[in-house]
Amino acid sequence: MDTTQLLKGVLDLAVLAVLRDEDGYGYDILRRLRSAGLEEVGDASVYGTLRRLFQAGMLTTYVVPSEEGPHRKYYALNAAGRTQLSASSKVWRGFAQTMDQLIGETA
Repeated sequence: MDTTQLLKGVLDLAVLAVLRDEDGYGYDILRRLRSAGLEEVGDASVYGTLRRLFQAGMLTTYVVPSEEGPHRKYYALNAAGRTQLSASSKVWRGFAQTMDQLIGETA
C-alpha cells in the first residue's frame, strides 16, 4: 500500500500530536515523526503543514538563538490547536475502528 496518500490525510493530526507535550522546531518535528514510524514523511510536507497550521491559528511560534547555525523557530500548540487535536483524534479513532472492522471481516 502506498502510504504517501495516507500521510497526506493525517499529517496535520500527526504534527499536532507530536507537539502535544513538547514544542519543537521544524527538523526536530520531522525527526520525531520519523522516529514514531512515519519514515516516509517528506521535509517539504512537514514544513508546509507547520506553516498552514500556524496560519490557521493552531500554533504559536517563538525564536530561540542557536549556538550552532541560525536561530530556530519553535512551534507550540495553543488552545485552538489543542481543540483541533482533540477533535481530529476522535475522528481518527472512529475511522480507524471502522477500518479495523472492515479488515477483520475480510482477513
